[in-house]
Amino acid sequence: MELKNPILAGFYPDPSICRVGGDFYMVTSSFSFFPGVPIFHSTDLAHWEQIGHVLNRPAQLPLDPMSISSGIFAPTIRHHNGTFYMITTNINHGGNFIVTAADPAGPWSDPHWISGAEGIDPSLFWDDDGKAYYTGTRGFGQTVPKIWCSEIDLERFELVGDKTDLWGGALIDCHAPEAPHLYKKEGWYYLMIAEGGTENNHAVTIARSKTVLGNYEGCPGNPILTHRHLDVNDPISNVGHGDLVELADGSWYMVMLASRIYGGYHKNMGRETFIAPVVWQNGWPHVSPETGKVEWSYPAPDLPETVPAPKPVRDDFEGDALGLDWNLLGTPVRSIYKLEGSRLKIRTVEAPICPPAGTIFERFSLDDRIDVLGFVGRRQQNMSYDVAVSLDFDPADKAESAGLILLQNNFQSVRIEKIRHNGRKILRAVQGYIDLEYTVEHNLGAGEYHQAVLGEIEWPSSQVILKIKAREQDLSFFAADESGQETPILEHLDGGFLGSETAGGFIGTYIGLFASGNGQDTGHFAEFDWFDYKGRD
Repeated sequence: MELKNPILAGFYPDPSICRVGGDFYMVTSSFSFFPGVPIFHSTDLAHWEQIGHVLNRPAQLPLDPMSISSGIFAPTIRHHNGTFYMITTNINHGGNFIVTAADPAGPWSDPHWISGAEGIDPSLFWDDDGKAYYTGTRGFGQTVPKIWCSEIDLERFELVGDKTDLWGGALIDCHAPEAPHLYKKEGWYYLMIAEGGTENNHAVTIARSKTVLGNYEGCPGNPILTHRHLDVNDPISNVGHGDLVELADGSWYMVMLASRIYGGYHKNMGRETFIAPVVWQNGWPHVSPETGKVEWSYPAPDLPETVPAPKPVRDDFEGDALGLDWNLLGTPVRSIYKLEGSRLKIRTVEAPICPPAGTIFERFSLDDRIDVLGFVGRRQQNMSYDVAVSLDFDPADKAESAGLILLQNNFQSVRIEKIRHNGRKILRAVQGYIDLEYTVEHNLGAGEYHQAVLGEIEWPSSQVILKIKAREQDLSFFAADESGQETPILEHLDGGFLGSETAGGFIGTYIGLFASGNGQDTGHFAEFDWFDYKGRD
């Protein structure tokens, strides 16, 4: 058996891991997708099965669909005295909080908000005397941000005593020290962080101290993991943001984020979860010791094998709940879909699936948020794949639309939609994009949004099978009738504009089903009979 990277394919960034006996549990960031913080289980570190979402109730998870790269940042999962703790940041709705559970599959508690806990990327650590400590990043975005620490009372969920700055990173005035985790080994406290920013210069660095609150001294071999010294087109990029786990036999592993580059310097799937072995030498961890960089595979540890349930290609939308692969965009403060008659029915809500052409990005703020989009999506997990969905939809003359979308963020997407235009029922391929020359890193600047119709065909029938065939960055879009006869709508579109760094932001591409009244909640539903996703690499 091998550990094959990535161990979680697709948009699963900022992994955190803990071991309880012979079981491993892992969580990742989810940003503005609902439900939030997917949680996975494994017994062998190689095969992972999703067992739920930590944040699956609207009361736990206020989100803004008009700012996809906000929401939930960098969760940490830990276990202590029979209780699981997940601590994270809701970046624009409340700050840092903790939820707890006796069973990692849930239910998890409502949030315990941590007053005075500034910054992002919180983590928890218990010392041998039972005291608990909170670490986080403050001053993020300022000249010299710092990793800080405070004792925390986990009965009252309150910080105790002073906040102590522990470390500013391995480099002088380093960029973006974040993702702190504390560990204790052989009398030393180890503070491991990420620095360099979450793109190509990402790195993992570490420091140690004889006392939990310092003074921390950096490892002379820092960074202990990075790919920034490799060619920019190395197929595994922006390696960083790690978490360590010790096995029962005393061996160690690190999970971390990284991205797969393909079809040029493009990272359509965003940041994924990878793993590497760790050995300790002279009091410091060495990651992937044979080569010093993350490899595509490693020998697996001698552990009982996890056998996840096989994932079928087709989802027939049977049952009374969506599968764990599916997410909404933003908090569902009101229902936008229903499962009925073995169909997924999405309501034509007033919000457009993408901003109207001419929208200026800087106009959007939290005061302008739209409470829900008619969107149900799942992650792209392969460079090459086939998607097909059966749609039954008869658009009214009120600019209703429904279809299939590849969504990188609010401003970078391509969709096939069925609309009625001048009395004609048509299928059209539409690319949404922003003037990138007017944006800054992560789309935090201003820019004008555009929509370009790249192809269209007439389609009088209410029923259609929509297809996407992706061969790495070569994307083609088709319509098919019930006999399987295909009609091209758009062929050979270069999908590189859907790369996360190309588009800006922190997300990976989602494959979504959508419906919209484009300004009106018309009360109608677009009906999806089935959905197929088949990876081809």
